[in-house]
Amino acid sequence: MSTGPRVVGTGPNRVLAFHGWFGSSAGWGHFPEYVDQEQFSYAFLDCRGYGRRKDVTGEYTMEEISADALAAADALGWDTFHLLGHSMGAFAMQHLLVAAPERVQKLYSLSGVPATGGQLDDQVLGMFSAAPQSLEARIGLTHFATGSRLPDSFAARIATESQANSTVEAFAGHLLPWARGTDISEQVRGLKHPVKALVGEYDPALTEEVSRATWLEFFPDCEIGTIPNTGHYAMYEAPAWLAASVEEFFLRRV
Repeated sequence: MSTGPRVVGTGPNRVLAFHGWFGSSAGWGHFPEYVDQEQFSYAFLDCRGYGRRKDVTGEYTMEEISADALAAADALGWDTFHLLGHSMGAFAMQHLLVAAPERVQKLYSLSGVPATGGQLDDQVLGMFSAAPQSLEARIGLTHFATGSRLPDSFAARIATESQANSTVEAFAGHLLPWARGTDISEQVRGLKHPVKALVGEYDPALTEEVSRATWLEFFPDCEIGTIPNTGHYAMYEAPAWLAASVEEFFLRRV
């Protein structure tokens, strides 16, 4: 199997897609099926220890994800591109923005960890810390992140895919870098790249209020909003809607 990104589409509008802590290049639900493959090319990336790169070890930092993403773009021959980041992946994509702002066109954050990092308190961090070794903990966190309103089969799917597509070492290793990672808000503050930051209506942690205090505060050309009838996993909960939203934003004239 290739260790490169999963590329979907052959269009001129290029997108680097960063998965979340529970995700992988295969962890985007039905979203890839609804993208416009004639207008867009999506490179769905894998962090080290995830998906196609499950056998690749590393330091498991946001800086490493950023550097690997730039290397993947170079290998694809992409000089400039849009960024799409889910959850942890949105924090990682902001590290890439800091490292290579001249290569980034627009950013779309989906239930994204802001530039401050997750800033999880001890109690919440304890809940997350059980997840690398426990499928039940992953299921519980998935229910929590989607507002405890979806069937057990949904949470089990997200959790099982997560366990199958990442090593315990990589999953555990990536936790603190996003949950209590270094605040880079002063490094992104004032950058003029267009940003869209959406959250799910039923996501209890990454809310529109959080977006207003972070994304909207840091980026002068930013729009925020809420995706109706979704929690933390809009690519599974509302994939067609998400594809339309992402592509409308990336195609919109500045």
